[in-house]
Amino acid sequence: MQKILIDTIIILCLSYLVIMVVLYLKQGTMLYAPERDVFRTPQNIGLAYEEVNFQTEDGITISGWYIPAKDEKGTVLFCHGNAGNISHRLDSVGIFHSLNFSVLIFDYRGYGKSEGKPSEKGTYLDAEATWDYLVNVKKKSPENIVIFGRSLGGAIAAEIALKKNPACLIIESSFTSIPELAAKLYPWLPVRYLSKFKYSTVEKIRFIKCPKLIIHSPEDEVIPYKFGKSLYENASLPKEFLEIKGGHNEGFLISGKVYSEGVKKFLEKYRGL
Repeated sequence: MQKILIDTIIILCLSYLVIMVVLYLKQGTMLYAPERDVFRTPQNIGLAYEEVNFQTEDGITISGWYIPAKDEKGTVLFCHGNAGNISHRLDSVGIFHSLNFSVLIFDYRGYGKSEGKPSEKGTYLDAEATWDYLVNVKKKSPENIVIFGRSLGGAIAAEIALKKNPACLIIESSFTSIPELAAKLYPWLPVRYLSKFKYSTVEKIRFIKCPKLIIHSPEDEVIPYKFGKSLYENASLPKEFLEIKGGHNEGFLISGKVYSEGVKKFLEKYRGL
C-alpha cells in the first residue's frame, strides 16, 4: 500500500512538472493567435481606404490600412487583440469613422500581411513604427492622435502612450499584466514565475500623462472585470471609466450607443476633438 501511494505521488509530481514545462514552452502559441488570410477590407463596409506598409526599427515590414474621415476630428491609432488580423476589426473601424475619426489600423508582425513572428518587444516596435508613420508620413499632429487598444492591444497601446504622449489613450477589455492574468486562469500553477511575457500595463498607466478612458464589461468571460477596474484605479489623472455590457469579443457591439456615446463624450470632454 505504501509503495502504491509513493508511486502515485511520483506520477502526480511528474505530471505536474510536465504540465509546467509544456506551459512554459508553448506560451507564445497560447498568447498569439495570428491569421494570415485578410478576408475583408474597409471597402466591404463602404469605406475608402489606403493599404499602407512601413518598416519597424528592426527592419520588419508592417501592413495596415489608413481609413480617412471626411470631416476629421482626429486620428485613431488602432492596436487590436491577440487573435485574427485587421480584417476582423471592421466593426470597430466603422464606429470610429462614424465619429469622424480617421483610423490607422495595423497588423503586428506575423499577423495578416505583416512580416516576422510576434513577440512582446516586436509588438511594441510595430506600434511605435505605426505612430512614426502617422506623424512623419501622414503629418498628423501628436495632440490629435488617439491611441486605442483592445485586449492585448491595450497593453501595446499603453506602451506607446507612455513613450509618445498622444492626445488620449483608450484601453478596452484589457488586463493589468500577463502574469496576473495567467495566475487568475491557472491558480494551481506558479505561472507568475513561468511567464516569459510581461505586458505590464498596470506598471505604466500611472505614468501616462494624457487623458485615459478604461472600458470594460462585468460580463467579460475572458478578462475579468476586476482587471479593468484595477487599471482605472492605478491610472493617473485625468481618467474615466466606461462600463459596457456583453462578452469579451462583442461587448462594444452589444452596448451600442452606451459605447459609442461614451467614447465620444470622453474625447469631447478632454480634448475637444
